[in-house]
Amino acid sequence: MKYGICPISVAPMRLEAKDTSEMVSQVLYGEYFKIIEERKKWVKIRLAHDSYEGWVDVKQVFEIESELYHQIDESEQHYAKDLISHITHHNESLSTITLGAQVSTARVIADTYQLESTSGTDKADLINNALLLLNTPYLWGGRTPLGIDCSGFTQLIYRLSGFKLLRDASQQATQGEVLSFIEEAEEGDLAFFDNNEGIITHVGLIMRDNYIIHAHGKVRIDRLDQSGIFNVERHLHTHKLRVIKKIM
Repeated sequence: MKYGICPISVAPMRLEAKDTSEMVSQVLYGEYFKIIEERKKWVKIRLAHDSYEGWVDVKQVFEIESELYHQIDESEQHYAKDLISHITHHNESLSTITLGAQVSTARVIADTYQLESTSGTDKADLINNALLLLNTPYLWGGRTPLGIDCSGFTQLIYRLSGFKLLRDASQQATQGEVLSFIEEAEEGDLAFFDNNEGIITHVGLIMRDNYIIHAHGKVRIDRLDQSGIFNVERHLHTHKLRVIKKIM
C-alpha cells in the first residue's frame, strides 16, 4: 500500500482515470490518503477523513511512507479558517489555500504558513462559519469557497467544528440522530431532501426561525417548512423534506 498528501491548493477527484471524466469531489491542500490503484498517469485514492474514493493526477500527489501516514492519522488535525490564505513552499514560492485546507500536514511537505487555523470549535460556530460561504457558486463535486456542492458545503462547515461528515448527502443521512419535527431542531442540525424515487439528493444546515442555508445555484438562505425548502424569489418549493438529523 502507498500513501500520499495533496501538495497543491485543490486537486480534482474524478470518477475515471482521465481529464474529461466527471469531477466527483476535490482533494484540498494537505489532505492525506491511501493509494489503492495505480495507472501510468493516474492514481485512485481513498481519503483518510471520509473514505471517499476517486482518481487524481499522479502529478498532484506527494507520496509519503506508511509510518508517516499513521503518525498523521493519530495526531490532531488543524484546518485553515480564512476563506483564502497562502502557504510558503521550501523554495519561497507561494500557493493559495482555501477554508478547510488541512494545514497540520504542511510540515511533512516542507511548507510553512502564518495563518489562523482550527482543530474544531463547537456547534455554536456552525452557522457563523456557514455564512462565510454565502453566495459561493454551486459546483458539482466542489469543496471550496470558489465553488461547492450541497454536501461539500455541510461537510466543510462541520469539519471546522471538529466533526467528520461523510461526503455525499445520502451518506451523511446515515449519521446522527433522527428528529421527528422541525420544531425539535437546533441551529446547525441537518435537513435532508429526496427526489421522486426516494433517493436523498440534497442537504442543508438549519438556521433559527425556520430558515435553511444550503448550496443550490449558490450558497443561499431559504425558508424551511414541513414540506421542504420554499424559495421566496421563485414562489415554490424546490426540495422535498425527507428527514432531519442532529449530528452534534
